[in-house]
Amino acid sequence: MDLQLDQLRALDAAVAEGTFEAAARRLRVTPSAVSQRIKALEAAVGRILLQRTKPVRPTDSGLAVLRLARQIELLTGDTARELGAAAMEADDRVRIPLAVNADSLETWVLPALAAAPAGVYFEIHREDEEHTIGLLRDGTVMAAITAAAQPVQGCTARRLGAMRYRPVATPEFVRTWFAEGATARAFDAAPVVIFDRKDDLQDRLMRRRARRPLDPPRHYIPSSSGYAEAVRHGLGWGMLPDQQGSGDLASGRLVVLDPRLHIDVPLYWQQWRLDSPALGAVAATIAAEAARALG
Repeated sequence: MDLQLDQLRALDAAVAEGTFEAAARRLRVTPSAVSQRIKALEAAVGRILLQRTKPVRPTDSGLAVLRLARQIELLTGDTARELGAAAMEADDRVRIPLAVNADSLETWVLPALAAAPAGVYFEIHREDEEHTIGLLRDGTVMAAITAAAQPVQGCTARRLGAMRYRPVATPEFVRTWFAEGATARAFDAAPVVIFDRKDDLQDRLMRRRARRPLDPPRHYIPSSSGYAEAVRHGLGWGMLPDQQGSGDLASGRLVVLDPRLHIDVPLYWQQWRLDSPALGAVAATIAAEAARALG
């Protein structure tokens, strides 16, 4: 197959931006040029690569070519950085899409990314750690912080540590709903704060305590900082990681429902198996910060 760099960049931009018009703005060409390049790429591989929806979506064949496009983009950016900033054009900057769970992003990941080399830019996809692996598998991201230890095909995996989550609430909330302790009956009645409908951390803890599913009243707060604020304001009890809740526990603003109850969520760094100095440097800063923050 004779795959041209400008055609691969057009595919990458179209998927990342969602429309040919937005891709054209990113590439500084016309929408017609983007369309022609993608059609030429489809002709070269003999497959339809994009569903012309809004936003455009890659087909299964498109995902395979998209992974190649992003690998080439990464290596091109690496080469430009090695040649020096004067040789680096906008299209040659190293852009690394990452999938990160909300609590890691809120607590320890950003300091790690701030230590990345100059010229490296990030596109963060926020997703639950149980689901970030899907974004890595379909080529949307080059690396992910995930709960999956088994590496995706074509990727490497390394353990980062674990985030310990504890069930916490305000003292007033505990007096109202858990006066007799963290019993199954109390958990079944007390309002609980859930991150989103993919979040099963609270249900896992309740099943562990009650040995059966419970269905208490639920608040859904799809923001890591907003979630913690909801618990602090007494909307319900919730699971906070030690990295986020330690200050409130020390001050007495929040209390642990039962010191014996906690869930450890192991985290892994998975990335494409690719000899990229930029990606390797990011992996090193992530590992160093994780060792400090997660223990």
